[in-house]
Amino acid sequence: MDFFEEVKERFIRYAKINTRSDETSETIPSTERQFDLLNLLVEELQAMGMEEVELNPSNAFVTATLPANCQATVPSIGFISHVDTADFNSEKVNPQIHSDYQGQVIPLNDHVDLSPEEFPSLLNYKGQTLITTDGTTLLGADDKSGIAEIMTAMDYLIKHPEIKHGKVRVAFGPDEEIGRGADHFDAEGFGVDFAYTMDGGPVGELQYESFNAAQAVLKIQGKNIHPGTAKGKMINAVMIASEFIQALPSKEAPEYTEGREGFYHVLQVQGTVDEAMVQLIIRDFDREQFQARKDQVTAIVDQINQAYDHLVVDLSMKDEYYNMAEVIKKDMTPVDLAQKAMESLDIPVDIKAIRGGTDGSKISFMGIPTPNIFAGGENMHGRYEYVAVESMIKAAQVIIKIVELNAQA
Repeated sequence: MDFFEEVKERFIRYAKINTRSDETSETIPSTERQFDLLNLLVEELQAMGMEEVELNPSNAFVTATLPANCQATVPSIGFISHVDTADFNSEKVNPQIHSDYQGQVIPLNDHVDLSPEEFPSLLNYKGQTLITTDGTTLLGADDKSGIAEIMTAMDYLIKHPEIKHGKVRVAFGPDEEIGRGADHFDAEGFGVDFAYTMDGGPVGELQYESFNAAQAVLKIQGKNIHPGTAKGKMINAVMIASEFIQALPSKEAPEYTEGREGFYHVLQVQGTVDEAMVQLIIRDFDREQFQARKDQVTAIVDQINQAYDHLVVDLSMKDEYYNMAEVIKKDMTPVDLAQKAMESLDIPVDIKAIRGGTDGSKISFMGIPTPNIFAGGENMHGRYEYVAVESMIKAAQVIIKIVELNAQA
C-alpha cells in the first residue's frame, strides 16, 4: 500500500482551508467557513464512489457508507474525524514539506525554529517526511490528518474489492475543539455497532479512557467606590476573583499533573473593581473524584458569598463529557480489534488514557462505543505543530486492517 503522495496531497489540501471554530458563536457549525471543507468532502466522497453521501444541515456532519462486500454477517464499523481547528491563527495556513528529516533544527521562518532540543519527539522521525507550519499559524493536523487517513483508506478499499469487509460508515463533523461537535451527532442514524475517532497523537496510540469534564464560570459583582472613601463600602471584584483562584489546590493544575491525575485549570480571568469573570475547567478520570472537585468549587464560592450580606459570586457549572471507559469496558471488542490490527502491521501499541476528550467520549455515551486511534500529529494547536507523512500512512493502513480483520472474525 503506497499511499505516500495521496495522503500527503489530501492533507495539504485540507490543511489550507481555514476551519477554525468559534466558542462565542451559537450557530451550527460555529463558523460558516467549516462548510468549505465539509462541502469539499461531500464532493470527494461522491467522486470516489462512496454511497449515501450526505451533509446533514441540522448538525453539519458529513456521513457516507461503504457497503459490505462479504457474505458473513459482521459488525458494522464507523470512522470519525472533525474538520474544525483550535483557537490559534488559522488564516493562510502554508504547510512546509521537509523530506528525509535527519534530526536538525527546522527554521519555520526568520524568527521561529522547530528544534529537537525543545521538542525531543522530532528525533523519532529521522528519515521521514515532515509537514510543518511556516511558524505563523497552526497546521491543523488535529484533525485534518485523521480526515486524510479515513479518505485515503476508503478510496483504497473501493479500488480493492478483493479486501472483504462489512459495512463501513464515515463521519466528518464540526466544532470538536470547542466541545460541541458531537452534541447533535445522530448516533442512531449512523447505524454502526462501534466506531473509532481518528484523532490521537503519535503512531501507536490507542485510547479508550478520557477525562470526565466540566466547565465553570464565575460572574463576580463588585461595588466601585472612590478609593479615598472606600473603607467598608468597596467590594473589589478583581480581588474576589484572586481569592477564589488562591483557594484552589495550587498543585492540582495542568502544569503539575500527568497520567490519571485530575486538575482545575483557570482558563480566563477578566474584570474591573465593579465586575469580574473567572472561567475554569475541571477534569478527573474517576467519577467520584470528579464530583468532589465540582463540590469543592461550589464550597469555595459559598464561603466567599457568606462573607457578604448578599450574593457577590454567581456560579454556573455544567458537565461537558464523561470518561468513555465506563461504556467501552463493558465490551472491549473495538479496542481488541484495533490492537490486533496494529500488531499485525508491526506497530507497537501504546494504550493510554486521553488527558482530554474526543468526540468519542460523547458518542460512546450515545450508544456507540468509540475508542480513539492515533492520527499522527505532534505539538497540536500551535505554530510548532507537525505531522509525518509516514504516520498518516500507518493510520490509513490501520483503518484498512481493522475492517479486514473484522470480516474474518
